[in-house]
Amino acid sequence: MSAVSSAIPKTVGPMNPAGWLALALLVVGTLYLGQAIDLTQATLFLVGGALGVVLYHAAFGFTGAWRVFITERRGQGLRAQMVMLALAVVLFFPVLHTGSAFGNEVSGFVFPIGVSVVVGSFLFGIGMQLGGGCASGTLFTAGGGNVRMVVTLIGFILGSVIATHHVDWWFQQPAFEAVSVVEGLGVAGGIALSFALFATIYGLTVLLERRRHGSLEAPKTSANQGWRRFLRGPWPLIWGAVALAVLNFITLVLAGRPWGVTAAFALWGAKFFELINIDVTQWAYWQSEANAAALQTSVFADITSVMNFGIVLGALLAAALAGRFAPSLRIPFRPLMAAVIGGLLLGYGARLAFGCNIGAYFGGIASGSLHGWVWLVFAFLGNMAGVKLRPFFFGERAEPRQAPSC
Repeated sequence: MSAVSSAIPKTVGPMNPAGWLALALLVVGTLYLGQAIDLTQATLFLVGGALGVVLYHAAFGFTGAWRVFITERRGQGLRAQMVMLALAVVLFFPVLHTGSAFGNEVSGFVFPIGVSVVVGSFLFGIGMQLGGGCASGTLFTAGGGNVRMVVTLIGFILGSVIATHHVDWWFQQPAFEAVSVVEGLGVAGGIALSFALFATIYGLTVLLERRRHGSLEAPKTSANQGWRRFLRGPWPLIWGAVALAVLNFITLVLAGRPWGVTAAFALWGAKFFELINIDVTQWAYWQSEANAAALQTSVFADITSVMNFGIVLGALLAAALAGRFAPSLRIPFRPLMAAVIGGLLLGYGARLAFGCNIGAYFGGIASGSLHGWVWLVFAFLGNMAGVKLRPFFFGERAEPRQAPSC
């Protein structure tokens, strides 16, 4: 969190053992997956590693960016998200319209808009502020050595699997049909509408920030320059925005669908429940062909799991390169409780809403799905509610000046 976003010291020593361990695991994992599964799975593992490096070095988060805008009207993080989404739709819409990319079949995340999305995204938004991160933020800050985020991740996994017990009921609640602007308006029309919405949000953040502060916040500077900055960080937010859009597109081409995170958490939780003799196979969610197959096979065969492992290792490598890997087990009681409650809300909400800030927001909007925009609205409202709850868990002085890292 704030440890990620604070200035990097001018002198950074050699990479510590944690970084070498992360690098070794990335190499060994790639070789194993190439042999045991296939080359595509191994490549997706490396894409996950690259995502972890980008997220950490750019301190590219959603939770902190939204909190800073809500509390201080600083919109640099939100504007970076709009740039990321704008590049993503330019890359995604043409191939989604044709249904293939470089000879591979592709499809987007297009889901119905209903009660489950509204409730789930709102709960997820509250969880972001209490847990201290979103889906991607939880992974990369945990990988970077933030022990409280490991607690959030455990709650995230538990909330995800609990939701699979109820999600069939939620999906039966009133909903509109799924709507894709790519199908409805075509590539050019879909891009034009999306760009109009991105520009509106971008312009609104500029207007409100200037009204509050008189000028826009200057981008962060770094003592590291050139290749040293690329390797050690910190990166400008715009680097992160571009890199995430490109890596999500690479994921679409390789996996046949956009980047996702939280489905793996439900899978991990279900496998743990099976180990302690809780039979989840009777739950409707795990009776679908795809989910039942995932439950019966190794997590290394699951694309989302493999990419998540890569994100954690990539963030660990980046933290070591930046000289920032220094875990601490000292977590006060109230922040610890916030991590548990926030994690549960994140996991439960993500299953109801067909995904998280990555699968539903980033992936949904990049896919041209209107449910991604609905997710954004109600998750943002949830963040506003979560910000109101934060003082109870963190105290008035615990609100950071800026924490874009998660």
